[in-house]
Amino acid sequence: MTKKNLFFKITISFIVLTFFCTSIVLADDVDDSDEDFNITNELNENNLQEVSANSVKDLHINSRSYIVLDRKTNKILLGKNENEKRKMASTTKIMTAILIIENGNLQDTVTVSKKAAGTGGSRLGLKTNDTITVQDLLYGLLLCSGNDAAVCLAEYLSGSVPEFANLMNQKALELNLTQTHFVTPHGLDSEEHYTTSYELALLANYALNNNKFKEIVGTKNYTVTINGYTKMLSNTNELLGNLNGVYGVKTGFTNGANRCLVTACQRNGMDIICVVLGADTKKFRTQDSIKLIEYTFQNYEYVNIENRIQKEFEQWKEKNLNHFSIEKGISNDIDLHYSPLPYSSLPILKDKISTLKVNFECSYHLIAPIEENTCIGKIKLTCENKDLLTCDLLLSHNIEKKNSFYYLLYFLKNYPLLLKN
Repeated sequence: MTKKNLFFKITISFIVLTFFCTSIVLADDVDDSDEDFNITNELNENNLQEVSANSVKDLHINSRSYIVLDRKTNKILLGKNENEKRKMASTTKIMTAILIIENGNLQDTVTVSKKAAGTGGSRLGLKTNDTITVQDLLYGLLLCSGNDAAVCLAEYLSGSVPEFANLMNQKALELNLTQTHFVTPHGLDSEEHYTTSYELALLANYALNNNKFKEIVGTKNYTVTINGYTKMLSNTNELLGNLNGVYGVKTGFTNGANRCLVTACQRNGMDIICVVLGADTKKFRTQDSIKLIEYTFQNYEYVNIENRIQKEFEQWKEKNLNHFSIEKGISNDIDLHYSPLPYSSLPILKDKISTLKVNFECSYHLIAPIEENTCIGKIKLTCENKDLLTCDLLLSHNIEKKNSFYYLLYFLKNYPLLLKN
């Protein structure tokens, strides 16, 4: 082989190796493609806190899929392609963390395996045979998005990544996440590893009900101890501590998933989760999240539907109870109540509140006998003629059917009158 050919082969090999290594480095949250990105600029110079679009379409969202979910009601406030299956990158670690918190002991000390230490992408920086607590691994998982921490935790709980993936999928089914499937605890690209914006929001909502999870994802900086030496971690979530009301949750990036961000934000009693998947750049995922969050808080308002339905129900009863006829019933007296509402308030677009209506649908002709709590109709809350909520109209007491004993009593009671006639 000539020196020229040898040099050519070495050069090609070097280029291929460099490309391969770069692909690994750019896998999962190690996103340095936006060198001029500055969160302060996004909040101040672009004035994204003053979103005055007439509709969400005017926000010009870059992300391929997004959703804003109300935490109190699980109602979708905004969405685009929210049921489309997509890669989720490191947002996967929401599921990893909640499984560990629910099933592990945070005070346990773990020895890092060679496999965990060799995991690429974003890293906590673990080496083979390092010792670290489960709690510190969780901070490394959720703050700096350590893939090595993810594998270490999976092996700690289940013995292997495949077995841990089985647990992840079992939990997904338990939470009724039917369009979600896990292969790894970290989220590096795989065709069989996916979710939807909607189901990811539901998962985040579930996880945030756990105080430990909520505490970790809401932490800006944290010091872990590895082999007795301390290491400072910073949260990769660029909105945490910068956008009013944000208290979590998780970033994500792979070449296949593009930029992803799950954000929890609370203001003035409204608590929402915003998910953006498939943004082209970190700058876009940040802008998209801010736009969606600000638009939601500026345009939605909680309406006390419990009071509204109760008031309308009492007025309807006053006008309609006398209209019921009960065939073969001992009495025509009737009283009704309705099934419990799933929530007392609903977030409604401010300019649509005036279109809220409470509608009653029921049969006014009943046939005895009828048991207490029998459903005889529906109450429907609508907005712009679209159903928002439905509950059952229920009978408040038993209605007995006329029987031979009833007719005997009737005869004896009215016998003197019959004789006179």
